[in-house]
Amino acid sequence: MELEEYVAGILRDIRERGIEAVREYSRKFDSYDGPFRVTDEEFEEAERLVPERDRKIIERTIERLRDYHERQKPGDELFVKNGSLYGLIYRPIRRIGIYVPGGKPLPSTLMMVGVPARIAGVKEIAVTIPPKDGRVNPYVLYVAKLLGIDEVYKLGGIQAIGAMAYGVGMKKVDKIFGPGNRFVNEAKRQVFGVVGIDSLAGPSEIAVIADGTAEKDYVLADLLSQLEHGKDSKAWLLTTSEELADYCSRDGVEIILCESLAECAERANEIAPEHLEIITENPLSLVDLIENAGAIYLGPYTPVPSADYFLGVNHVLPTGGTAKFSGVLTVRDFLKPITLAWVSREEFLSERELGIRLAEIEEMELHRRSMEVRR
Repeated sequence: MELEEYVAGILRDIRERGIEAVREYSRKFDSYDGPFRVTDEEFEEAERLVPERDRKIIERTIERLRDYHERQKPGDELFVKNGSLYGLIYRPIRRIGIYVPGGKPLPSTLMMVGVPARIAGVKEIAVTIPPKDGRVNPYVLYVAKLLGIDEVYKLGGIQAIGAMAYGVGMKKVDKIFGPGNRFVNEAKRQVFGVVGIDSLAGPSEIAVIADGTAEKDYVLADLLSQLEHGKDSKAWLLTTSEELADYCSRDGVEIILCESLAECAERANEIAPEHLEIITENPLSLVDLIENAGAIYLGPYTPVPSADYFLGVNHVLPTGGTAKFSGVLTVRDFLKPITLAWVSREEFLSERELGIRLAEIEEMELHRRSMEVRR
């Protein structure tokens, strides 16, 4: 059965049968048949299971994320013209859902989404994560506690997306965030419109632009680090150095030998990679040439894994070439810009002929009347 049809059938079943369908798919896919919502006792147990050293690591990482993301929050953008008030005001999304994959414990996913959400002012956050042996990873629960999230559900896969989107077993969310496998991605795609979604995350990608000054072991280690995500992950080396190209020629690494660093930059723009490292003699000089990348990391001490974990920058990035039209997750993804206007009588009467004539051109008689009736 085609993926699209298969996912659509499950989502339709969840819409029609509700919680019973969710329970059925949870038993089938996650071998779980217990209560979905994590209890207070489970949160307390998780905190005991996380060693003190690791608790401090998580706390310091969250502080770095907060420091970086707090600088992104926009203020209202208002101005006065001709006695009228115009501009944008920002309001947070009221309720979001975060999907945390369950294959490997990924507390960093919850940190990367939860921190900017809280900074934006999101009031309600529901987290779903596939249970393993009936339990949720204690590190994920500890992160949730630090972020003030007490609504965590033992739910994975298509059924988790359906439950969040349709409000089955929980209050319906307004927007869903978080990566997942192809089934989760397809489910997110199909519920878009019922709810908002962040993006459709694909396999991890890295491109490295490097010249002959780059430390070969650094470059190779970085390329291989992203291939660790899975067999579909991609890695490109764009270089002017034949020696470096030979050294990094390994399974899964695509080598692109270029005549100049400018050519490397142009080839990188064609790829539009999720992560782009620039390890050259003067990496900053290439930044203006880069148009398409989810993130740019400069110099030998900014490897992608450091950004994945502790730098404070966000690692939720566009993949599969979508960096040509989309970008990194920011605080603004949790905010809605709302137009605000308060027009003075004088400006309205002096300029309304513009609207009246445009309404006539578009043959919108009642639009014209709305403006003309104000004398």
